[in-house]
Amino acid sequence: MQCAYYDAAVCRSCSELPTPYAEQLARKEAACRAVLGVHAQREGLTWLPVVASAEAAFRNKAKMVVTGPVEAPTLGILDPRGAGVDLRGCPLYSGAMHEVLEVLAGYVARASLTPYDVGSRHGELKHVLVTESPDGEFLVRWVLRSSEALPRIRKHLASLLAEEPRIAVVSVNFQPDHKAVLEGEHETVLTGRETLPMRVNDVVLHLRPRSFFQTNTDVAAALYRQAAAWADRVEPTSVLDLYCGVGGFALHLAAPGRVVSGVEVSDEAVASAVLSARERGLEADFRCGDAAGADLAADLVVVNPPRRGIGPDLAARLDASGAHQLIYSSCNAVSLARDLTAMPSWRPVEARLLDMFAHTTHYEVAMLLERC
Repeated sequence: MQCAYYDAAVCRSCSELPTPYAEQLARKEAACRAVLGVHAQREGLTWLPVVASAEAAFRNKAKMVVTGPVEAPTLGILDPRGAGVDLRGCPLYSGAMHEVLEVLAGYVARASLTPYDVGSRHGELKHVLVTESPDGEFLVRWVLRSSEALPRIRKHLASLLAEEPRIAVVSVNFQPDHKAVLEGEHETVLTGRETLPMRVNDVVLHLRPRSFFQTNTDVAAALYRQAAAWADRVEPTSVLDLYCGVGGFALHLAAPGRVVSGVEVSDEAVASAVLSARERGLEADFRCGDAAGADLAADLVVVNPPRRGIGPDLAARLDASGAHQLIYSSCNAVSLARDLTAMPSWRPVEARLLDMFAHTTHYEVAMLLERC
């Protein structure tokens, strides 16, 4: 992938960009196996071929810092001095995303949304977060310091939607604190539609503004297909999806005669999962709660935790549970290795690295485990 920003040394987020892509994949798999140590070398463990990403235009979410003058804002990142670096043309995004970002930059000026200045702590607009669906629709979130600019956003909203009809959902998030936190706890949806449908394989997942979704839709689709293939092979009668988010794993693993449930701490994500299940005519049971304390009564358990992993308490409970199979999807091989060590009753039988984050050192790894 050619990147003018990298070549000009104004953005080095894609730290591995100079490395040929095939070599990136080989290095990631070698690094993953090294971190997993003895777990990657278990007898009977099969490593499936790496799932590659597209090299460009694969990222479905733009997280843009907004700074600079209101009449000519920059949407991108901050340099070491705190000045804005505009990344509206970043090749990680699609052409449609580039077009929407251009429209949003113009809207900042039209609605007089004064960008927040980190040094002086003045201004209102901190970030704009944009998600693109596989069907070409967009969710736009404005992250503000306070509600001061909200009336202007409402006033000019109709003109924004008329100029860019691909924008389906618009919301405002409030982050009043001066700290390195992307968003706050309070969100107001401004459009009639509240969810962005994300069509993944043959499943439509409804994404609300504060719900987590993988940033690489095509690789996420491959991850869900892999989990579904494992589930079909072991034929569980019940599946429990922990950290289920908007229901990606659970809804892909649903099948006739199979009871599916999910647990997620975000009530917005649970509401999305319930809506998606209802539209598919499924009787999946999604509940809001802490995955660490969930009832583990299921044949197959799926865990897709944040980078910190599942932790010692849940690992101990899974080790002592009556589950027969476990699918672990991890974005951090270090915590995965630690969790596997804490679950000696489980042995990995198949593993697969999926390159969710091309041109970086990060990756996703999925494992199917069975009882020893």
